[in-house]
Amino acid sequence: MSNCIFCKIIDGEIPAHKVYEDEKVLAFLDVNPSSKGHTLVIPKGHVENIYEASEMDYMWDALVEVSDAVKTAFDAEGLNISQNNGEVAGQEVFHLHFHITPRYTGDEIEVDYKREELEKGEEIASKIREVF
Repeated sequence: MSNCIFCKIIDGEIPAHKVYEDEKVLAFLDVNPSSKGHTLVIPKGHVENIYEASEMDYMWDALVEVSDAVKTAFDAEGLNISQNNGEVAGQEVFHLHFHITPRYTGDEIEVDYKREELEKGEEIASKIREVF
């Protein structure tokens, strides 16, 4: 995609602080990090979102390897791994990517979801199972 900022990073048109690269995956530091070591992991082939990623099992191995490296490098107490699909879900760059965000006691990062008690669980689960 000629106008995709992540494709431009992959092609070397835009510089990035790369931390991991293989033939299918690239990981680099987020230019607007939430914490020290905030890293993005992306496929080199342009895929807009998770719905187009059915043949990308290789992403998992890279995600685990980079997550371990980030946690170790900064002695993080934990990590958030997040991935957004669609504008309504907060996706800003429409190239599949995973955020690895190191977490530390006392940091001011907030991940807050309004939660309610599950109602009609079997009905909801059944509706999802029907799709398979």
